[in-house]
Amino acid sequence: MAKTRGRARHLDIEEWLRAQCAALPAGSGLPTEIEVAEQFGVSRMTARQAFQRLAQLGMIERRRGAGSFVLPTPLHREESVLHSFTQDMLARGLTPRSRILRAEVGTAPAAAAALGLSPAQWVVTIERVRYADDVAVALERTALPGEFAPVLEADLERGSLHQALADLGRQMGRASGYVTARLATNEEARLLDLVVPAALLVETRLVTDLAGRPIESTESAYVGSRWVMDTGSFVAAPNGSGAKAAG
Repeated sequence: MAKTRGRARHLDIEEWLRAQCAALPAGSGLPTEIEVAEQFGVSRMTARQAFQRLAQLGMIERRRGAGSFVLPTPLHREESVLHSFTQDMLARGLTPRSRILRAEVGTAPAAAAALGLSPAQWVVTIERVRYADDVAVALERTALPGEFAPVLEADLERGSLHQALADLGRQMGRASGYVTARLATNEEARLLDLVVPAALLVETRLVTDLAGRPIESTESAYVGSRWVMDTGSFVAAPNGSGAKAAG
């Protein structure tokens, strides 16, 4: 394998691996570290640097005892407008589905508090694994005021929860929340088909209706290598007076 003059060897390997990822379909296996090290005439440690870099970038997934595999291109969620997961996936030409882990009505003090309810009031709790073209993308935990119990009669595996809420006559108005990062637990890794350690992007969100009344409190734990949240904002002028041309 030709060597690029004056450049670290792991960068040559990384470039070659990137080309493999671009050429191969998602899920394809890559050569092992030992095979790549022999191909490039370097140590296994040097080859490992390149594999680790691509894993950090979310281009490959390393499975202990199984090898390294090409990951699908991460899904980007655009800023400003929140679409339901079902709407989002269909707009991308992907097939959405969910696996219901729990769907029930009862007391849940923490969830009730997030919805502005008293601890004794009933809430609807729905936990689902969300899939895009049969690839697990997120683990979602949703709480709704107890008045929305009829949504449990809807098809929440193939259909949209937001559509079920709309069918009950409540129109979504605004969503607000924040995103944190953490490692998946062993149980989350099992549900999302991950090998630990694996990073999750966790979005905590509250949706209110047009009158400002809370409808939905949701925690969505997205697989970090399969999901990207796009952001954008105006740049404040140095004097803090507002956005102006950068320079």
